[in-house]
Amino acid sequence: MLYPELFKSMEAVRWNMAHDIPWDDFDGSKLTDEQAYTIKMNAITEWAALPATEMFLRDTRGDSDFGAFMSIWFFEEQKHSLAMIEYLRRFRPELVPTEEELHNVRFDFDPAPAMETLMLHFCGEIRLNHWYRRAADWHTEPVIKAIYQILAKDEARHAGAYLRYMRRALSVTDEQKHLETRLAFSKIGVLMASAHRTAQALHPTNLHVNKDLYPLDTVQSKLPSPGWLEHWLDEQICFDKEWENRVSTRILHNMSLLMQEDFDTPQALSRYRRRLSKEFEAA
Repeated sequence: MLYPELFKSMEAVRWNMAHDIPWDDFDGSKLTDEQAYTIKMNAITEWAALPATEMFLRDTRGDSDFGAFMSIWFFEEQKHSLAMIEYLRRFRPELVPTEEELHNVRFDFDPAPAMETLMLHFCGEIRLNHWYRRAADWHTEPVIKAIYQILAKDEARHAGAYLRYMRRALSVTDEQKHLETRLAFSKIGVLMASAHRTAQALHPTNLHVNKDLYPLDTVQSKLPSPGWLEHWLDEQICFDKEWENRVSTRILHNMSLLMQEDFDTPQALSRYRRRLSKEFEAA
C-alpha cells in the first residue's frame, strides 16, 4: 500500500494555517480590487475538490489504498479553499464566498475510466502548481503571495503522489491491462501536453463532466463569473507560451520516465499513443 507512506511524508511537511501564513505582514495598499476578486474565484474553484473526491471514491471502489489517499488530497485541497476564504474574511470580507456559491460547484461528474481520470488529475496538479507560482509573482500583497507559494508546493506534492499510483498501475503483470493503462495515460498526456494548441484552459475544473448538464457542466461554468479563468490566465497572471511549455515539458518528462521512452514533444507522445492503439486493436 502507498497510503501509509504518503500519509507520513505529507504529514511531515503539512503547514499550519494559524502559524505558517504571515498574516501580520498584510499590506492593504498592495491589494487591488481586481486581485482580491481573483482570490474569491480561486477559493470557489478549490472547493470543487468535494465533487472530485466523490467522483474518485465512486469510480475507484475496488482500490481502497487510493481511496484512503483521497482523505489526504481532499483535506489539503479543501484547506486551500479555506486559506483563501480566511484571507478574504480578514481583509476583504465583502468578497467571502457565500455558502450557496460554494455549494454551486458541487454536482455529479459522469463516470469515467479510472486511469484516464488519474492521468488527468496528475496533469492538473502540475498545471495548477505553475498557475499558482505565476499568481504569486503577479500579486503584490505579501500575505497572498505567501499563500500561493504554499499552495503551489502542495500541488506539486499531490502530483508526485498521483505519479506513484500511476507507477503502481503500470506494475501489473496482466499484459492486456498493462497495455490499456499505457494507452489511457498516453491518450490524456497528449491532450494535456498540447494545451498551447487550444483556446481552452486544460484543467479538470474547466472540462465538461456531465452530459446531462451540458454546456453548464464544468466547475468554471458554476462560478459567479464563469469566464474569469481565461482572463486571469491571459491578462492577469500572464500564463504565456513560455509557462505553458514548462507544463508540457514536465508532463512529457514524467511520461518518458513512466513509459521508458523519450518524448521530447507532444507529437512524439502522440505517435506512441497511435502505436499503442494499433497494438490494442490487434490484441
